[in-house]
Parts: sequence; structure tokens; C-alpha cells
Amino acid sequence: MKHFRFDTATKFVLLLGIISLFSDMTYEAARSINGSFLQILGTSGTTVGLVAGIGELIGYGLRFFSGYIADKTKKYWTIVIIGYSLNLLSVPLLAFAGYWQLAVLLMIAERVGKALRSPARDALLSFGTQKMGRGWGYGLHEAMDQIGATLGPLMVSAVLFYKNQNYSMAYGILSIPALLAIVTLLISRYLYPHPENLEVKIKSIDAKGFSKSFWVYLLVVLFVAAGYVDFPLIAYHFKQKSLMSDSSIPIFYAVAMGVDALAALIFGKLFDHFGAKTILLALLLSLLFVPLVFLGDFYLALLGMVLWGIGMGAQESILKAEVANLIPQNKRGLAFGTYNAAYGLFWFAGSALMGYLYDFSLNALIFFSIAIQLLAVAALIYFIRTSKRDLSLNDGVKG
Repeated sequence: MKHFRFDTATKFVLLLGIISLFSDMTYEAARSINGSFLQILGTSGTTVGLVAGIGELIGYGLRFFSGYIADKTKKYWTIVIIGYSLNLLSVPLLAFAGYWQLAVLLMIAERVGKALRSPARDALLSFGTQKMGRGWGYGLHEAMDQIGATLGPLMVSAVLFYKNQNYSMAYGILSIPALLAIVTLLISRYLYPHPENLEVKIKSIDAKGFSKSFWVYLLVVLFVAAGYVDFPLIAYHFKQKSLMSDSSIPIFYAVAMGVDALAALIFGKLFDHFGAKTILLALLLSLLFVPLVFLGDFYLALLGMVLWGIGMGAQESILKAEVANLIPQNKRGLAFGTYNAAYGLFWFAGSALMGYLYDFSLNALIFFSIAIQLLAVAALIYFIRTSKRDLSLNDGVKG
């Protein structure tokens, strides 16, 4: 029987995956209870939608500048370390937030930290995924990411259950995975000081801007972002309607994260064979999560969270893998920054509007979400039919 050996690039991707596992244990656990925590502190559905949207707007907007700086300075590791530190250490401090205003500031600070490190981290990841296949590499990373996103909510759910809904203790315990993520990050920096050397460089025409295909693809991303309901509003709904106990809400989120992980692996493999058509399949599968979540009973809401997890798995893996295929190495920091900034702007607009629609009319919210996601499907079909990549940008991976 042959022994399976990991090459250097695969080991690097796995290390980044371990960092994401611990970091997602931290901030995804917080996200699973942020909505219900804000409800306890006395906020409205509109406020929850605005908080989620503003956090994403600031966070994703900063990614354009962070990506630009990463490409210009090549200080990928420095930017990643600073970003992760702010991203992760803001979460345990929520244990001391007795007012919703302070809680909101810390939630936004967490998003800002993620914004600083994400484009540089995505660029680092792209260096290691070329040889193993973009789809599989990003899918494997997302799967590890979501293992943490599953364990974290389960951990805070247990704390809430056994400690009589003690939110301070639930946030405080998240300091453990936060510190583990930072330690692993520093070890990775020591072992791989120049990860860009992992990728075989392909000579390409140094065009000033991005290709037309990239901008068409970005339109798909914008519609996806605008129409996808963020979990804090879903958690707020569960709490508002008393659909389940407080300790069950993060379990629902954990189920979605587990589905996210499995979906990322499956879609990643399919992506390396069928390209962007795989994204189309994911969008169609996740389309109907909104009515199930907002109109269904306990079990239909659970099914809705499964579909929600499928969509998130695609967004965090193969949606990004396509960007890596479209853009050469020296522009990927800016490309991911542009991608994330645009995503965040439309996520903010969509979240704010859907938060308002929740207070106004659930049917209007559902109609808006489904209609915008159908526009994403239409734009993706156009992209698939018209996109003709410059061969100089194609690194040999089918996309």
C-alpha cells in the first residue's frame, strides 16, 4: 500500500487551514450568539440588520486598501498578523459589554480585523493551491475553516445551556481558540517566510487593469452578497418568535457550518472538473433557504439552515477560487481586495434593507432575497457563456 505524502504546498495550505479552524471557532461562535445577545440588550430588528451591514461594509470596504497595500509592499505576513490579532482579540472582550453600543463597537472591530487580513491571507492561500487544484485547495481550506465554525457555536451553546444563559462566560471562553490561532499563525510565518515561491510563475501580459471577465464575474458576486441574509438577523428571528431555546440557536448555526464544510469539499472537487458551472449548481441549491428559515417551524427552519450552509460553503471556497483563476499572482491582493470590498458594500446594502423589511413585512424580505439571488444566477449564466480568459492568465487549472 502506497504511503500518501504531503508536498510542501499542501502542508502550507493545511497550516493556513488550522489557523482558520481556531479563528473560526472564535468569531463564528460569537456570530452565532451576537443576534440574540443584541436582542437581550434591547435592540430592534432594524438595528441588528444595520449592525450586521455596517460591520460588513467597513470590514469589506477596507479590504480594497488592504489588498492594494499587500500587493505593493509584499508584506503579506505582517498584514495578516495584525489583522488576525484585532479580529480575534475583539471577541472575548464582548464578555465585558454591558451596553449594546459597546457590543456593536467590538463587533465592528472584529470585522475590521478580518478586513485587514483577508486579502493578504487569500493571496497567500492562492500561492499554495496552484499545484493541488484551486477548487480542491480552497475547498479543503474552507472545510477546515468550517470545522472550527461548527465547534465554536457548539462550545458556546454548551456554556449557555449549563451556565444559565451566561453570555459573558460564553464570550470569555473564546479567548482559548483565539490564542491558539495566533500562536499557529506565528509558527506558520516562521516556517514559510516566502510562500509566493510555492507557485510556479507564469509569464503574462502586464495589463493595467483587470479583464472584462473579472468585472462580469464581480457582478455575480454583488447580487449574491445583496440577497443573502446574514445569520444575526436569522438568529434575531428565532429569538423573536421563540422558535427554539437560546442554547439551540448556536446549534442551528453549527449545523449550517458543518454543511458548509462538506459542501466546500464537494464543490471544490467539482469545480476543478466543471469550473464555474459548479457555482451555478450551488446558487440554485441554496435559493430557497429564506422562506424555510423565516416562515417554517422548527424542522423547516433547520432544513433552511442546511441550504443556507450550502450557499455559504460555495461563497467561501469556489467563488474565491474563480478569482484566483482569473487574476495573475502579482495582482491577486488587489483583486481579492476589490472582490471583498464590493461584496461588503452590497452585503451592507442588502442587510440594512432586509433588516428594515423584517420589521415591515416578512413576505417582502423573502421576495427581495429570492429575486436578487435569481439575478445572480442570470449573471453567472451570462459569465459562463461569454467568458474567454486570456491564456496568459491561465495557470493550467481548469476553471
